[in-house]
Amino acid sequence: MTTRRCVRIAVAGSGLIGQEHIGRIADNSETELSGIVDPAPASREVADRYGVPLFGSLTELFAAQRPDGVILATPNRFHVSGGLECVEAGVPVLVEKPIAETADDAERLVAAAEAAGVPLLVGHHRRHSPLLAEAGRIIGEGGLGAVVAVVGTALFRKPDDYFDVGPWRKQPGGGPILINLIHEADGLRALCGEIVRVQATASSAARGFEVEDTVAMTLTFANGALGTFMLSDAAAAVSSWEQTSRENPAYSHADDEDCYLIAGTRGSLGIPTMRLRTYAGDASWWEPFESRTAAVERHDPLAAQLAHFAAVVRGEAEPLVTGRDGLQSLRVVESVLEAARTGGLVEVPAPPVRTPSARTQPTQTPSAPAASTQN
Repeated sequence: MTTRRCVRIAVAGSGLIGQEHIGRIADNSETELSGIVDPAPASREVADRYGVPLFGSLTELFAAQRPDGVILATPNRFHVSGGLECVEAGVPVLVEKPIAETADDAERLVAAAEAAGVPLLVGHHRRHSPLLAEAGRIIGEGGLGAVVAVVGTALFRKPDDYFDVGPWRKQPGGGPILINLIHEADGLRALCGEIVRVQATASSAARGFEVEDTVAMTLTFANGALGTFMLSDAAAAVSSWEQTSRENPAYSHADDEDCYLIAGTRGSLGIPTMRLRTYAGDASWWEPFESRTAAVERHDPLAAQLAHFAAVVRGEAEPLVTGRDGLQSLRVVESVLEAARTGGLVEVPAPPVRTPSARTQPTQTPSAPAASTQN
């Protein structure tokens, strides 16, 4: 039996999500933590705990060693500059979501990675969730018929100290559209195809901040399906992925709640309960449904994302969530912001034709499409 090569990974950023990645690298027998990049004084304790060198910048890291891959868990404003530095060094990089602060910046990073043939992955780790994978399989194999309607919610209440410790979250750029909706946009794109048009109405009445706290959206998908989505970080509800999926133990959970309902011409699926209702015969409201719960074997999406990144580094797989995926999900979010600002109907820019990768073709299909650490 052939032993797989151990992949040496450096992590830039030792904050909350950075430490989630660091712990999983240490726990995986096929990955090794090669170093931590973070100029903050508190990062010394993290590096000492794992017995790895600490670097103040990616420049220092690459001068001292060449890891097999880098995970960028830095603040959003450093994603593009850090990603470009990894690309220039020829080192595969997994950039935490969002890929950039703006789609224009993301395009620069994506173009550079494709031109250099350096793998660029984006940390939309829900794509590695077994729940999303099974839902995608059911929908993709026609288990619901043609998808016609999508109902989604991300309703939760952030505590007051969330804003006290991060006052920037009360200002433009800190609302739930940019912080939280990026997960939903990527997940719905994975399940139902491209979102091509959006409308939105936003309110800041609950908290009174400069940024929105509640948003109502309508979505048009490329296949003609329509969707509605409610987002609020001021709602005392449990209708969010974090509080229904049971994939992040830091959150309280409501096991019998769904945050997505996907309805097709022959059936519907609630996610994450995975309750599936389909017609056996004629699809008619006069007919009874056959009901079942789709079986899902649970695993940790962040750990699965790490294993996938290692497989990409070894040349065994192509990225499941590419830079272009991260860019397109960001375009959806930017379109929602524009629709909320103008009150109009906004067309989402279409994904450009992908430049062929300079790397070898995949030798295995990436494993399935994560609950998030709170931003």
